[in-house]
Amino acid sequence: MPYKKLKVQKYTEQQFRDLWKNEYCDKSKPIHTFDDILVRFYEDMFDHAFYESYNTKAKDKSILSLNRLQKMLWIKDTLEDPDSIRKKGWDRKRRTYLNSRRVALIKGNYIVVIVFLGENIANFVTAYEIQDDENVAKIMTSPDWIP
Repeated sequence: MPYKKLKVQKYTEQQFRDLWKNEYCDKSKPIHTFDDILVRFYEDMFDHAFYESYNTKAKDKSILSLNRLQKMLWIKDTLEDPDSIRKKGWDRKRRTYLNSRRVALIKGNYIVVIVFLGENIANFVTAYEIQDDENVAKIMTSPDWIP
């Protein structure tokens, strides 16, 4: 897999938004996982995916994340990578793992989360690089995702 990093200093925020729209939200270029799950993306997901919270408890999403923007193209690469590690996603509200949420982990600490709407269709939820080993360990010990 290519896993190309973007040079963030070469783009404005609007150019990143346009790239998001063109790469991920264009219905004429559907994105499928390696195991043929259609993953849908929407323009309004940009803020959630590429902003981080200054205050993680408040979840304010107030800071544009250069790290996340740099890895924007990794989302598709991760979904298409058959060697990714796939785990059940954690539902914070229900405090349980759900097979309807899939976490794909690559490069040791980069994750992409999708939520299933049906058997072979899902929505993108988020993607980011995990910053601490404790959270990586939590994901690695979570149950495997089973199709």
